[in-house]
Amino acid sequence: MQLGFVSAILPDRSLQEVMNTAARLGYDCVEVMCWPPSTADRRYAGVTHLDATRSEAELIDQAAAVVGSSGIAISGLGYYPNCLAANREEAERAVEHLQRLIRLAPKLGLNRVNTFIGRDQTLSVDDNWPRLLETWRPLVQLAEEFGVFIGIENCPMYFTRDEWPGGKNIATSPAIWRRLFNDLSSPNLGLNFDPSHFVWQQMDYVRPLREFADRLFHLHLKDAQLLRERLNDVGIFAHPKEYHIPRIPGRGEIDWAAFFQCLHEIGYSGAACVEVEDPDFENSLAAREESLELSQRFLRPLVGRS
Repeated sequence: MQLGFVSAILPDRSLQEVMNTAARLGYDCVEVMCWPPSTADRRYAGVTHLDATRSEAELIDQAAAVVGSSGIAISGLGYYPNCLAANREEAERAVEHLQRLIRLAPKLGLNRVNTFIGRDQTLSVDDNWPRLLETWRPLVQLAEEFGVFIGIENCPMYFTRDEWPGGKNIATSPAIWRRLFNDLSSPNLGLNFDPSHFVWQQMDYVRPLREFADRLFHLHLKDAQLLRERLNDVGIFAHPKEYHIPRIPGRGEIDWAAFFQCLHEIGYSGAACVEVEDPDFENSLAAREESLELSQRFLRPLVGRS
């Protein structure tokens, strides 16, 4: 298993600087954010450490140079838009860029692209499903053609009024994953699993590791603190940000020893990348780097050496 981090926490650093930071802090890999250059519409989105709109020759040279000089691997290309957005133009742009990343990954020597399935938040799961299949069948076929494994993150994307009532990502639970993997039926579609999202949904975050062991393509390591008194006051139908706070590993509810024990037992050997969204570490570059250092120290004994 390789311990890494998600590059979005260092948005103002170059890719070379991100990889050098990873090497200095004792990480093995980095999930590299590949949003098309734009203005972010939410925190940690819109980060471009590898600009896939540039020429492939430039990107191949850049990736080889930063990996070679730092000794740090790229665990995958990350891009988390809404491919099923109610705004069809937004959805089409997202699909187009995701296709670009799928084609690019093997040319960089990679076989992992991580993203969201997406969702029209105004519709039910069943009413989203026909469009989901129409959108994702060609994407999965493209991934098979290029030998790429797509890891779907399980964040519901239900944190703002704009994302009410259904959230902007549909692949949030084992029940939906079973349906998704059955209907799309491809070994190239799997999970980029983040246990923190199961915490605030009151779900078991260890049990799915066994059932979906062959679908675990990548991991995000983030903790979550439940504000029990606030939850008792507002209930689970309130916006999740009202009763939980994202934390770096070790500062929340997750039993990381149990989580990693299960991963070792099922033989998971892929990347596990810290995703920092802890508000206590957002105010400066020094604080963000401290969050990565603390996370590495906490997790390394559990992950082991790659």
